[in-house]
Amino acid sequence: MSSFAISQILVGVAICFDLLSFQFKQRQQIIACLIVSCLFIAVHFALLGYWTATGLAALAAIRFLASYYTTARPVMFFFIGATLLVAGFTFQGMLSVLSCLGAVFGTISSFCKDDKRLRQIMLIGTSLWLVHNILAQTPTAVLMEALFISSNLLGYYRFYYRRAGKPEVGVKGLAGEGAPSVGD
Repeated sequence: MSSFAISQILVGVAICFDLLSFQFKQRQQIIACLIVSCLFIAVHFALLGYWTATGLAALAAIRFLASYYTTARPVMFFFIGATLLVAGFTFQGMLSVLSCLGAVFGTISSFCKDDKRLRQIMLIGTSLWLVHNILAQTPTAVLMEALFISSNLLGYYRFYYRRAGKPEVGVKGLAGEGAPSVGD
């Protein structure tokens, strides 16, 4: 089996974790899925010889791990600096610029304290990675980013748009105030 075929299979596994990630409401669950996804994506890019994307995907897994435990701004700025260093040391032209910008937005989003803002900023970073993957000619990674965007938008719709202005109905029915909501 060729390196290209293996890389596409690995991205297929990453797709599963990406799709799952934004169907969760809790920030920690979203981030746990993204850690696993990033590891598969890093190996995918290594097999294709895209070293900036490889380094940034591996760094993203570490970044998500750190952001699982803290949303401190100094840690976020550390990872933005590390992103710029990885991109600088592995620079390969326009693809490096796109992946670097995508990673910076990904860094900002992963340190957001609430999942709504995380979803909004992640959408920008994912869009940049989509363009990157189109130019890198990795079709399964293009599909991954398109599905990631779709999953993010679906989760956003489910948790924020659809519920806007609607009171939550409790699991115990309309029996009383303070009943846990269906989504809890």
